[in-house]
Amino acid sequence: MSANGAIFGLSGLKLTEAEAAFFKDANPWGFILFARNVDSPDQLRALTADLRDCLGRAAPILIDQEGGRVQRMRSPHWREYLPALDQMARASDPMRAHWLRNRLIAAELHDVGIDVNCAPLADLVEAQTHPVLRNRLYGETSDIVVEAARVCANAFVAGGVLPVLKHIPGYGRASVDSHKSLPRVDAPRADLMARDFAPFKALSDIRMGMTAHIVFDDIDPDAPATTSATMMQVIRDDIGFGGLIMTDDIGMEALSGTPAERAAASIAAGCDIVLHCNGDLVEMPAVAAAAGPMSAPAQARALHALNQRAAPQPIDIAAAVRELETLLT
Repeated sequence: MSANGAIFGLSGLKLTEAEAAFFKDANPWGFILFARNVDSPDQLRALTADLRDCLGRAAPILIDQEGGRVQRMRSPHWREYLPALDQMARASDPMRAHWLRNRLIAAELHDVGIDVNCAPLADLVEAQTHPVLRNRLYGETSDIVVEAARVCANAFVAGGVLPVLKHIPGYGRASVDSHKSLPRVDAPRADLMARDFAPFKALSDIRMGMTAHIVFDDIDPDAPATTSATMMQVIRDDIGFGGLIMTDDIGMEALSGTPAERAAASIAAGCDIVLHCNGDLVEMPAVAAAAGPMSAPAQARALHALNQRAAPQPIDIAAAVRELETLLT
């Protein structure tokens, strides 16, 4: 039986009996963790083991651990990192520092049973980029962003963690926060292809990606990319992204309708998997029903992504920390 086309969050530090029963029945493709689910390394190892046990398989477990403001695992148990854009500006060798940072993050994730990280970001810094995103990015030019995103993705894979490229097809021009309202971009399609979409085209071999809840008026003025069949065709055909596509969190207010309606619209548009993050067990059954079983192409893309999972390559953690500190001095 194929997995359900959803990734679900959960409510707290432990898997509840009600959550375990629902997840066992619904069989979501995977799970995503947030700060509300994080206390200590031992607690996280137990939680990730329990999540997989309840499904009876090595389900992918995701997190947003970019470093900086978007970092669910924090001190005192885990390292604190600069925002990515700040680190790129400070480091004497930005790409080496970027690799070290992300290889250390991967080691921390793998140690607690998390095997997918929602990064790298290939959005470009623009004059109008909203503060919710700006210092999470890597640079203003496609060349820098593509190199940094590739370095990040490679560092994760070397550490036994799979990357998720975001936010396809580009969120840099957004001047509002999609957590709260719907961003719209009125740039011509040719300009978008030449600039915004270009990094994602260069990185289209990454095996998983996450959509942007953003309207591109010159391509589809009626729906954000996540729920737009027209934009999904652009992502698949013009950008050439052939990997597994998950939505950004369908709980964000850029989308309209009930959670189930948002999920159904995303799948109908061409997304492979719906990301439902808030851990609200009341909402989950309807979302699971709307997402439905993963399609055969989605299953194939998911398998291709998960086949990249491997044991971490050896690394001297203490030496990597020292080198990163030196590069940032």
